[in-house]
Amino acid sequence: MIRTKSVWSPVDRGEDGLRILTSRFRGRGLQVERYDAWLPALGPSEELLRRFQSGGMTWAAYSRAYVKELLEDGPVDARCATIKNHGQKSLLRLLKQLGKAQDVTLMCVCPEDTSHCHRYTLQKLIAGPRV
Repeated sequence: MIRTKSVWSPVDRGEDGLRILTSRFRGRGLQVERYDAWLPALGPSEELLRRFQSGGMTWAAYSRAYVKELLEDGPVDARCATIKNHGQKSLLRLLKQLGKAQDVTLMCVCPEDTSHCHRYTLQKLIAGPRV
């Protein structure tokens, strides 16, 4: 099962399973014991995050742009004629499979009560048919 949680929320090793931090920045004072793996590539780009936080775009537009970032091909693809990276799709597929076999908690540095956080969009994307 794929869950979401703030990295600042209490750690529950029994329920959280594999704890994955999915933000570009770890956050000040964040101890590495609060997560099992840090995957900054699953966080929104700095530019996108700043636009949303400054009020330059709606949550719906931000969420769509974030998914587009996750699914677009990376700069490595321009240098490879045959082997493609395909953005973060293989990592998303891996998380989907892990979530079927064990508990996985996607985390961000946003507070637990934040209603608009990329971790919810990421959870929905992984659970959906696009990955």
